[in-house]
Amino acid sequence: MDGAAFTTLERANAQDVDRAVAAARRAFDDGRWSRAAPAERKRVLHRIADIIEERALELTVLGVRDNGTEFNMALKAEAGSAAGTFRYYAEAVDKIYGEVAPTAEDVLGLVHREPVGVVGAIVPWNFPLMIGAWKLAPALATGNSVVLKPAETASLSLLKLAEYCMEAGLPDGVLNVVTGQGSVAGEALALSMDVDVLVFTGSGATGRRLLEYSARSNLKRVYLELGGKSPNVVFADAPDLEKAAAVSAMGIFRNSGQVCVAGSRLLVERSIHDDFVAALSRHAGALRVGDPLDLGSQVGAINSLDQLEGNLGFVADATAQGAEIALGGGRILESTGGYYMEPTVLTGVAPDNRVFREEVFGPVLAVTAFDGDEEAIALANATDYGLAAGVWTGNLGRAHRMVRGIRAGIVHVNTYGGSDNTVPLGGVKQSGNGHDKSLHAIDKYLDLKTAWIQL
Repeated sequence: MDGAAFTTLERANAQDVDRAVAAARRAFDDGRWSRAAPAERKRVLHRIADIIEERALELTVLGVRDNGTEFNMALKAEAGSAAGTFRYYAEAVDKIYGEVAPTAEDVLGLVHREPVGVVGAIVPWNFPLMIGAWKLAPALATGNSVVLKPAETASLSLLKLAEYCMEAGLPDGVLNVVTGQGSVAGEALALSMDVDVLVFTGSGATGRRLLEYSARSNLKRVYLELGGKSPNVVFADAPDLEKAAAVSAMGIFRNSGQVCVAGSRLLVERSIHDDFVAALSRHAGALRVGDPLDLGSQVGAINSLDQLEGNLGFVADATAQGAEIALGGGRILESTGGYYMEPTVLTGVAPDNRVFREEVFGPVLAVTAFDGDEEAIALANATDYGLAAGVWTGNLGRAHRMVRGIRAGIVHVNTYGGSDNTVPLGGVKQSGNGHDKSLHAIDKYLDLKTAWIQL
């Protein structure tokens, strides 16, 4: 990647968004999709997955050029994940049942599950296709219409996905994609009086604004995934410290740290601190950073110059507050014109340091030593976020205590990263509310309606 523009996009205004929402509303109200038989919706979603798989290479290259994720990771995490997500919810379509309430003999109480109507979805630039599928597939499976707003710097794969959906037989108006600035198109979507549910993955500042827009408009339900500052806790009794070092390095440096669940805070038991940091730095230093379309690259590009400068600012602030650079710390490959940064390891990071508390969203690892379980839990929870965490220990009792003690939506034990559609992803505290993935995600896109029938 050379930092040069290679295409342009339409910059939607508020009127464009209104037209997209109106199209979604018409499609929902006339029943072309919302009242389609579950078997028909299932067939279309499976066909979407088929097309994604058939054209995975095209879709992946398009996305990599857009956002800089290393190709090998993008092929699996973007196209591969999106196809799997559409298949998962395709299979769920005809397995969503209502309920019969335990009422008196002369009354029949029925609980119906109905689609909410028009869903607004705003997705980020780091994994647009994967996260877009997390929103689109369950919303479409349950019969809703969707207006999707991709990130300004990563829209192309989702525009292509919309073409695939039409080809697969999704009726006109059911999926609408509007590109443009969040401050214009995203705001218009959030303020719309005709959007029933808004789902969002991105920054906390934007999430707060979306809640305000809901209050100013129609009190639409808003579900937020707002990132994290995830602790990765390594105890001296971990079953394989060398493996823990290698996996922990990838847990922060894959996709240049531009991952919401990245293990960006490494908490290491003091007795092994120096040796473990040395091992992790050795693994991180061996990673090949470069052109994300080069199959030999293990770490790709930073998404934008603004993001790169922000990452470097965190490093400067950390060292000014007493942290030391054990590895990296600077921009590299500047002669290419692209935005690349060394995997960076900072040691001696105190809990009051900004890099300990705030999400960098870049290849910057903050390392802090601890003594004992209680301090580990206290440090792990010493942040406003609660999305993910990791624990490395050979003690089963300790593992359970850490899972219970750390406030996070997902806690990995003796691994970092990895899950599938069978389990939910969501956070606590300022990492947001609601869940993507699993059958639990469907709840966001359904309303409950009670029928109370006198017999």
